[in-house]
Amino acid sequence: MNRPYVIVSAAMSIDGFLDDDAEERLALSNAADFDRVDAVRAGVDAIAVGAGTVRADDPRLLVRSAERRAARVAAGRSASPLRVVFSPSGRLDPAAQLFDGEGPVPIVYTGEAGARACPVEAGRAEVVPVGEDGVDLPRALSDLAGRGVERLLVEGGGVVHTAFLSADLVDEVHLAVAPFLLGERGGARFVRPAAFPQSPRRPLRLVETRAIGQIALMTYRRSSDSS
Repeated sequence: MNRPYVIVSAAMSIDGFLDDDAEERLALSNAADFDRVDAVRAGVDAIAVGAGTVRADDPRLLVRSAERRAARVAAGRSASPLRVVFSPSGRLDPAAQLFDGEGPVPIVYTGEAGARACPVEAGRAEVVPVGEDGVDLPRALSDLAGRGVERLLVEGGGVVHTAFLSADLVDEVHLAVAPFLLGERGGARFVRPAAFPQSPRRPLRLVETRAIGQIALMTYRRSSDSS
């Protein structure tokens, strides 16, 4: 299948939670790690999240550094990568910051029914059905490849991470681990229960570990025999 190189990125607690049960978003990373993620964003062609992340966090998914934005423009690229949302239902808030008009028009991948239900106006998003009732990830990735996307950064949440990993569509994983556990206060997890091909028989390959302040960054890549 012709598809982009896929990087999954997440910050989580030691016990694997992406957030706690409080209304305010929990910061699981630090300024230096946020800057690292910004550099990763600047080096890809598209950034993707699930509809749940849009509803919960209202992200803009833009490159923040003025220097990195300028470097992309000088190289003939948009200041920030293409923004992508995976939404099986198509239920998205048209007022979400993602659809603020800056940069390339975001793409919403959804199902046939979701495309009919999506309330985002044409011109603020391109709604692309890639399945009957849900999102066919291989079809979505093939469509992105056809648009010139060679590197895709997937930033969450847990449902999307699970879908990509269980479908064996991930080439690289970036995990930033915060120095605490959330336990019974934990909310969404990095992944949900599923049948994962990245098993003890076919593990990912650890290529980097480093400390970013009190954050532990681990980078894994697909093993050479699992492509």
